[in-house]
Amino acid sequence: MPSPTRASTDSTTLPTAADIEAAAQRIAGRVHRTPLERSIRLSEETGARVWLKREDQQPVRSYKGRGAANLIAQLDSEQIWAGVVCASAGNHAQGVAYACATLGVNARIYLPASTPRQKRDRVATIGGDWVEVVVVGRTYDEAAAAALADAGRTGATLVPAFDHPHTIAGQGTIAREISEDLPGPPDVVVVPCGGGGLLAGCLTWFGEHAPHVRVVAAEPAGAASMMAATHAGEPVALEEIDRFVDGAAVQKVGAHTFDVVRRHTPELVAVPEGRICTEMIRLYQSDGIIAEPAGALAAAALDAVGDLTGLDVVVVVSGGNNDLLRYPEVMERSLIHEGLKHYFLVDFPQEPGMLRQFLNEVLGPEDDIALFEYVKRNNRETGPALVGIELGAREDLQPLLERMDASSLEIEPIHPDSPLFRFVI
Repeated sequence: MPSPTRASTDSTTLPTAADIEAAAQRIAGRVHRTPLERSIRLSEETGARVWLKREDQQPVRSYKGRGAANLIAQLDSEQIWAGVVCASAGNHAQGVAYACATLGVNARIYLPASTPRQKRDRVATIGGDWVEVVVVGRTYDEAAAAALADAGRTGATLVPAFDHPHTIAGQGTIAREISEDLPGPPDVVVVPCGGGGLLAGCLTWFGEHAPHVRVVAAEPAGAASMMAATHAGEPVALEEIDRFVDGAAVQKVGAHTFDVVRRHTPELVAVPEGRICTEMIRLYQSDGIIAEPAGALAAAALDAVGDLTGLDVVVVVSGGNNDLLRYPEVMERSLIHEGLKHYFLVDFPQEPGMLRQFLNEVLGPEDDIALFEYVKRNNRETGPALVGIELGAREDLQPLLERMDASSLEIEPIHPDSPLFRFVI
């Protein structure tokens, strides 16, 4: 029976630029060579020449098909007969499904229950009869444990989402394409980072071919697992993560990916989820790009990278598998991050006209009530209301708070770090 962790070659050796070159030849025709497009908006905002690597235009709408195709294409006949298994929050699953459908390999794909419905359906559609989808656990790590157990029982080959040299080499083909599509090496490359496969691949390629390139890894602030690993000196599991950026919300980075990161020491930037949401909206409204949260992660990090004036900057738009049902939350998180939406508990006396008093005393001309939930208690003199207020501009907050202090009503702000806030968003 084949080992559940082997994938046809030694998985203990870190990939090289030569491995990435070989991967590019191996996956040619199985993934698209995506365009490198100039972003006028981001160029004007930063003073740089910003280029977008459009991995959202892959057949599976993310770069994950690169690593999956590179690994699965190297399986021997015995491994092909036993099939493959993988765990994923969605995009890796689609990459594995696409590779298996094109190569004729059976797969069982484990998805956590937090995976958006849109991604689940896409996995099943892409894989067709070659793929069985299994939903298990709440997090990627729980799904990964189930996939590993499956591989141990059945002898199927485990296809890691990021922690394997073949996966890293496949993702590194992005860096190779960037180098070929620009007249010269870029000054800065910003990539999203979850488990670290794409980051490790780019570091490997540029480290050998253009070591002066500044590689910046953008992590979600609520799941900054690579940053935690660098502080600890080894991969460590975060106790809690914000799963909103599902394509990059990983509790623990890979051993192989961390070894590459430790060798090359890239810059790490933690990006607030609300900032990512704002960039998702701008990508759509200004650039016509539908990006998932992880797909907007690198672009959202640009304002934290420092002065980029006059530089050639490449931003990887890593995926476009976004569920339209998530846009209300995207808008909400963005407004809160931008300081345009705030929540308050207002204790209204049980008297006629108190709501009108609140409107007259507290609300400014550009303020809008976006939420009002009132619970009337007949046996009490007052009744609490949850009030959400959307401002016309960030600067309108301080005058609003001053009017609240001057009002006769009892009003308590609900801050984003309050335990009550989880009932709002």
